[in-house]
Formats: sequence, structure tokens, C-alpha cells
Amino acid sequence: MMTACQQTQKEESNSKEATGLPYDDPEFKGKIGRTYQDSEMDWPDLPSPKADAPNVIVILLDDVGFGMTSTFGGSIPTPHLDSLANQGLRYNRFHTTAICGPSRAALITGRNHHNAGSGFLAEWATGYPSYTTMIPRATATVAKVMKYNGINTSWFGKNHNTPDWETSAAGPFDRWPTGLGFDYFYGFNAGETHQYYPVIFENTVPVEPEKSPEEGYHFQTDMTNRAVEWLRIQKSISPDKPVFMYYAPGAVHAPHHVRKEWSDKFKGKFDHGWDKEREIVYARQKEMGIIPQEAKLSERNEHVPLWDSLNDEEKKFYTLLYENFAGYLAFTDHEVGRLLKTISELPDAENTLVMYIVGDNGASAEGGLQGTVNEVKALNGIPTSIEENLKKADEIGGPNTEPHFPIGWAFAGNTPFPWVKQVASHFGGTRNPMVVSWPKVIKDKGGIRSQFLHLIDVVPTILEATGIDMPEYVEGVKQRPIDGKSFMSTFTDADAPEIRTTQYFEVFSNRALYHEGWVAAHQHTFPWRQDLAPGYEDETWELYNIAEDFSESNNVAEQYPEKLEELKAIWEQEAEKYHVFPLDDRGAGRLAVPKPSPLGDRTEFTFYEGATRIPETAAPNTKNTSWTMEAMVTTQSGAKDGVINAIGGLGAGYTLFVKDGYPTFLYNFFEADIMTIKSSKKLPDGLSNIKVDFIYDGGGVGKGATVVLYVNNGKVGEGRLEATVGGRFGIDTFGIGVDTGSPVTEEYSVNQFQGKIEEVNIKLKR
Repeated sequence: MMTACQQTQKEESNSKEATGLPYDDPEFKGKIGRTYQDSEMDWPDLPSPKADAPNVIVILLDDVGFGMTSTFGGSIPTPHLDSLANQGLRYNRFHTTAICGPSRAALITGRNHHNAGSGFLAEWATGYPSYTTMIPRATATVAKVMKYNGINTSWFGKNHNTPDWETSAAGPFDRWPTGLGFDYFYGFNAGETHQYYPVIFENTVPVEPEKSPEEGYHFQTDMTNRAVEWLRIQKSISPDKPVFMYYAPGAVHAPHHVRKEWSDKFKGKFDHGWDKEREIVYARQKEMGIIPQEAKLSERNEHVPLWDSLNDEEKKFYTLLYENFAGYLAFTDHEVGRLLKTISELPDAENTLVMYIVGDNGASAEGGLQGTVNEVKALNGIPTSIEENLKKADEIGGPNTEPHFPIGWAFAGNTPFPWVKQVASHFGGTRNPMVVSWPKVIKDKGGIRSQFLHLIDVVPTILEATGIDMPEYVEGVKQRPIDGKSFMSTFTDADAPEIRTTQYFEVFSNRALYHEGWVAAHQHTFPWRQDLAPGYEDETWELYNIAEDFSESNNVAEQYPEKLEELKAIWEQEAEKYHVFPLDDRGAGRLAVPKPSPLGDRTEFTFYEGATRIPETAAPNTKNTSWTMEAMVTTQSGAKDGVINAIGGLGAGYTLFVKDGYPTFLYNFFEADIMTIKSSKKLPDGLSNIKVDFIYDGGGVGKGATVVLYVNNGKVGEGRLEATVGGRFGIDTFGIGVDTGSPVTEEYSVNQFQGKIEEVNIKLKR
């Protein structure tokens, strides 16, 4: 007889089976006899989407301000986005989290970013559930739900949702796109990549670009080609079967890489400067009806220098940087246009839902007060003079630069709102345009929708459109409820009731609470000063009545103190409900928080040929310490050259290589100081030992070092560094036998090593 406990367990098991994914294998309803002659076949009835389910294409750009694209009143022409909007709907009150990784977690899970374990970025992860950046299995992605319901899924471009330390060949891979429900992935696993030398993976295997930058390679074109190919083959084989694609370019996140034929289109277009640009865009937005006629332009930020206060060299450099960015955004629109053209040619184009989100946050101020042509250097907190930057004026946007504009252009790009990316307290960080097209359903072509929406509302909208229910269990794990709500009602009704009356925001302790037409806001940290930790004493909150004040231009905290306190209290409730705590404003200090690592606490490592594309966080941390590298190599006459070990790229890094038979160690300190130690002796034939002894000065971060080079235990060279990289080498990777991605130096005669690398041993002296 079954006990009460057993009965309960059985009921729970049955409940899980009935409401979970993947579905159980269907029961065989045929007949099994002794031979096929007395048997009856019954093919399993596999999951399939409902008959009229649409294709779903989600497009997500990176770091685009509300007032940048021509579609929403900006000065940068985006004709393909314009065309899509004229066929569909513009949403002018759509919101992100104010930072990329968290926005993307919210987008693909339908949960608030803290609920999805993504309170901030992987590089700043801490060991609290909401900040590990390890998307929980309890918050399954929309792709996993669609996949198990018979819809093929793909992801192209940027993946910033795999923890930093899990992006090596050692995995684990359950938080890579292919583990998150996407059948196919082609892209990069980081916040950004070099567009000419990208760190690409196909599914979980590293791949190299098929041609060089000199031959015309650009990642945006490459990923678009792959996306177009994937769509065409899907529809060639099964034209009636709906598909789901997540197309997420690295554009237009820094580094802003684009060829001169694009940036040259904007020569002189922004000579008027960022202050005038705000006024121009604001007027155009009103004229187009993107913002209400009564909306005011938010007050200019006191931290941004007046354009007229700059000298001629500053104006020249800052204008060049924004002309380059404008070319990058226009080029991105061109590439997205190629994808949209392919979509329009599908056999079921009319039944294709395109949700185009123009930015995962507002425009970025991470270029600092002065902008840069070496973003990695800037992110390490090391300034570069205008004179140094202008030496590369003719190269801006090319493979040998990593440019980012100064903060003034970011504030202009977010017109008419205050603040920028990372500042989740204000709409400059969180208000992004969205365009939705679905010809079969949306008939109000060119219409504008002003319902207050958030990224978390995308998943439930997709599920309603495809007729799929969110299951209670996925892969045996009970799911957290979806936090978003479907806004499909707005597709056919401009006056559809609001679905979202309350929404909290928090990033880096910048906080806001939207509730029934009001916003309480507290700006806490600065994107361009992540070394600051202001603390939580004497916080100042602002209050906006956005039902009347579209652009957050009028702080009414003093007029309505009770309303402000009411919203602050609701923020606390929402923060508890969605697991926002603990708040953390340490900024760059969080980079030093110990994180999981496939390396463990080892200080000695052995690598062999083929160990390439290893992310910096999974490679030996040779920064701020002494270390040795010993390479055992076998060579023969006429085949000795190439890279033995390299980490980083043109922005910063080091490399041990052989050129013309001479072992050489080169250390690139942000291009400002490049130390080269060339061996006094050639490498002999046969088995040889090459050793680098890196003797760090100690006493802090980024100090100097003495470097000694040996061949077969004999000293063959020595060099001196007055400063070393203390933070990160950047967006390139660690490799043995070849320098993949952006090369540390252009001095190689040959990149891939011509001999045989027996092993490379690295020992950290801690």
C-alpha cells in the first residue's frame, strides 16, 4: 500500500511531467508483434509550434542613445531602421537596465536582471546570488522554451551573459548560448570585441576570420552573412516552420571600428559641437512627434565642458571621434538592413515578428572626459594627451585604434534625457527606442506607442505571439515566475491600457522607481570615475512627474516630499522582492574581488600547442607580480620564426616570438612604451630552451619591472619597464604558438610558429 508521502511524491512527479520541459517521450500507440508482419508502426508525435506561429527576430544594438538614430530624431541617418518603423511601430517609452549584460539577461529570460543573477557585469561579479552573473536554471531563457516547443533557435553576435571565467575551452558550457537554449551560436563571449580581429566562437569552438582587415574583413559583416545564411537554409529546408533569431551586434559599443568611406560621410556634420547638437535633435524630435510638444530639454550636465570652452585641438579630436562613431552607426544600419532584406524575402515574411531594440542602454560615457584612441588604456585609468591622440587622427576607426568619444557626445546622444549609460536612475541610461514590425498583425504603419515598457516584457510578448505557455518546470528545475507582461495588445491598439505601472531600476547603486506616472531617482556613481565609492550617507533623491514631464527636466522633490517618500518606500519593497541587495558602489574595486577560476589557486602552468583563444581571466595572471616563462621548442634551419606565447593585442599586451631566428620578448604598455628585448644570439637547430624572467618591482599595482631573456640558460638580453599593465590587457586573448585576434605587435615576420613547441611553463612568484 502506498504511503501518504509516496502519494505526494507521485503527484508532484506527475505535476512536473505535465507542466515541464522538455516533454516526455510520447507513448507508443502502435503494436509490437514477433515480426514486422504482425506489428503496427506509430511514429512519435514530436513537439511542434502552433500552425500560425510567427518567425521571431529580436535585434539588439549596443550603447545607442535615444537621440542618435534618424528614426527617433537623431542626426545619424538610419534609413533601414526608418523603413522598418514606417512599416511598423515606434515605441518611445521602452526601458533597459542601463548596462549591457544585465539588460541582455532581462531580455532573454523575462526576469528582472537581479532575479536572473545579473545585477552587474561579469567582470565586476561578486559572490552574492544576484551578482554572480551565473543565470540560474530557474530563469530559463525564451530560446530554451521555444526550442523544446519545436522552434529552431539561433544567436548571432555579442554574448555578455556567460561568466567571464567560464568562457575558456574548459567551459562549463551550460551558460554558453548553446547551453541556454540556442541551437546555433556565432559570436563572441565578452562585453566587446575588436571588430577587425574578433574573438569568435561557433557554438563552443573558436574560429578565426576567413580574411584579414586588409582584405576587407569586419565582424559586423561576417556575423550578418552568417545570420542570412542560417535564415535561408532554415526556410529552404522547412519553409513553413517558424524560427527564432537573436541578432545582437557588438555595434556600436567601443571600440568604434569602421572604414573611412563611412566616417568620411560625416565630415563637418558635427563641427557645431555637443551643446548645439542637443538643441538640434530636441527640435527635430518635437517636429517628428517622437516626444510631446510640451516636453522640455533636460538641463545640461555640469560635468560636461561647454563646447565653446574647448581649444581648437580638442574640438578637432572630439569631432573626429564622433564622425567616426556616426559612420559606425550608419554602417551598422546598413548591415542590419541586409538582414531585414533577407527577412522580407522569406516565404512567410508577412508572418514575421521583428522586435528591434535600439540599444541595451543609453549612449556611453566610458570614453571619459577626453575620449581616446586606446580604449583599453583609458579603462585602466591612464590618460592620453590630445597631442598623442591626434598623432593617430588619420587612423581613427581603423584596425590600429580602439576609439571612444568623450562624455559630451554621450549626453547629446541621449537627448532629451539626463545622464548616460550605467546611470540607471535617469532615462539617459534606461530609455531606448524600440521598433516592432509584424505585417500580418500590425496595420497602424508608422504609428507611435507610448505605453511604459521594460525589457522583461519582451519574453511574455513573444510567448503570447507564438502561442507558447511558460512551463512550471524546465529540465526538472522549478521556474521563477516571469516578471514581465505581454504588450501584444499595443500592436493593434494605440490606446491599449498600460501593462506596467511599477518598475524599479538599479545599477552600481544608481537607483530609480517608476510608479503610476512618477519617478523617484538617485544618481550615485559616475561612469567615467569607477574608482570612486561615494558611500550611502546623505543620499539625494529627485522626483519627476513624467506624466507631465516626459524628459525628466523638472525635479519636483521639494514640492512633493510625501510622494517622494512613498516612491522610495516602494523602491525598497521592489528591491527586496527582486533580490537587489546588497548594494555595492565600489566601482573598479569590484574588479579585484576574487572570482571562480578554472586555474584555482595554482601558480605553475604548462601549456602545449593548440592552447589558443584563452580569455585573460582563464590565463595565468602575470600582472603585478614576478614570473618566469620557459619554452621548450624544436626548430630546424629556415623554419624558426613565429609566436611562442602572446596575450593582449595592439592596445596592450606582451609576446615572446622568434624573428629571423632571434628570440624576442616585447611588452606593449598601451602603445605609450613598447619595450623590445632581442636575443643577442640566434636560436640553434634542434631542441632549445627560451626563458623570460620578469622581475616585478613590487609595492603596488602597475609598477615597473626588469626583464631578462635567456636561451639555453645563457643570458641573451635585458630590458627595463618603468610601468606595467596593472588592470587588464584588454579584449584579446592568451595563446600558444600563434597570436590570434589583434596582434600585440606588427613586428612579426611570421605569426604562427614554424617549429614545434614541446611545452610552455609559466610560474608565478607570489
